[in-house]
Amino acid sequence: MSRRRQPDLARQPTLLAAAGRSGTPLADRMRPHALEEVVGQAHLLGPGRFLSEAVKADRLPSLILWGPPGSGKTTLAHVVSRLTRSEFVTFSAVLGGVAELRELIRAARDRRAYQGRRTILFVDEIHHFNRSQQDAFLPHVEDGTVTLIGATTENPSFSVNAPLLSRAKVLRLEALGETDLLALLRRALEDRERGLGAEALVADEAALVAIARSADGDARRALGLLETSAGLLAEEPADAPRVITLALVERAAEKRTLLYDRAGEEHYNVVSAFIKSMRGSDPDAAIYWLMRMLEAGDDPLFVLRRMIIFASEDIGNADPRALGVAVNADLAFRRLGMPEGLYPIAHACLYLAACPKSNSVGKAFTRARELIAEHGTLPVPMSLRNPVTELVRREGYGEGYQYPHDHPGGFVPDAEYLPSAVAGERLYQPSDQGLEKAIAERLERLRARKSRP
Repeated sequence: MSRRRQPDLARQPTLLAAAGRSGTPLADRMRPHALEEVVGQAHLLGPGRFLSEAVKADRLPSLILWGPPGSGKTTLAHVVSRLTRSEFVTFSAVLGGVAELRELIRAARDRRAYQGRRTILFVDEIHHFNRSQQDAFLPHVEDGTVTLIGATTENPSFSVNAPLLSRAKVLRLEALGETDLLALLRRALEDRERGLGAEALVADEAALVAIARSADGDARRALGLLETSAGLLAEEPADAPRVITLALVERAAEKRTLLYDRAGEEHYNVVSAFIKSMRGSDPDAAIYWLMRMLEAGDDPLFVLRRMIIFASEDIGNADPRALGVAVNADLAFRRLGMPEGLYPIAHACLYLAACPKSNSVGKAFTRARELIAEHGTLPVPMSLRNPVTELVRREGYGEGYQYPHDHPGGFVPDAEYLPSAVAGERLYQPSDQGLEKAIAERLERLRARKSRP
């Protein structure tokens, strides 16, 4: 029976020496010290760009840094603090309390009064403060006691209150691209002071690409996986090559969690992409976004509900079967559960995406609502009222009504079923897509008969 290789304790301190500074993770050690070292975010940094110019002039306004995890929000805040004549103070909206915040504000006020030194207050996860708590920052931002830099992964339009937004400039950070992450990983391998360069490690290109792709745009995740991979070399024989291979990365990597918050903005972004891909008749994109939702742990019943709505909202009578497909997929999933239930979900997704499209159903009931709002509750025409008693029959209920099945084609040319005030309105205008084209042609023929003298 084979024995598990034990770590080489003599080599382990050497391999991990760079991390020995109080156990500081590689991602923290590799934080840039200058704007030129920041990877990605070219739309914010560089000659003529807002942030670079504001730092250069030391006239930094309050900022809201909005971006996905690992895109560099905290990094930018630290770099800015190094390049401006300000005291940098951090505060976590998750871990900090009101008493701590008051103490930070008091210290900032004293610093300004007695030292003439400004304070940059970096508030991580600012969206975790409720709106009344966010209001507490307003007077101190307005009087210059602090320059606020708030970091958030949530859309500030929904997570930061309007008064605070009006006093801060929102900068949106993008997830780092694969090229950016590869540059960051190579820098970490080569840097002898802060990175892994002192250990003379090398990495296969395939290993670095795998790390960059696994990181999903998150620099912190990429550097963490590189550091874990390097640590696994301590388990190898002393004479083994000091090479980070693809196999080593695969050992170090756990199954990644997709960037997807079921309660946050990214959830709605992916749902939007899914619906718009089906609406655009792109089954390839639709099935991709469907699987992004399901693989990230979204509720299949939520997805099915969206498809049932879509079947009427975006297909309607262009293919009336679509609604049945969506409803039956919901029923089938409730019987099967996962994983077999994925088949009817995917079945419905692909069918709906490939169907001809029409939004005439929604237009029809929207126009009906407008008429009701405009004219109120118009009386039902006498011919359409049901003469269930002798009294109402004498009042004229049902008078003039003609039974359609008594006429050729089951149609009464001179009949009017709308109240007189809106007679002749065309609420339903079928499209020329799919089956609805045939519906449109039939209604046109009937309406032509109706308009004859």
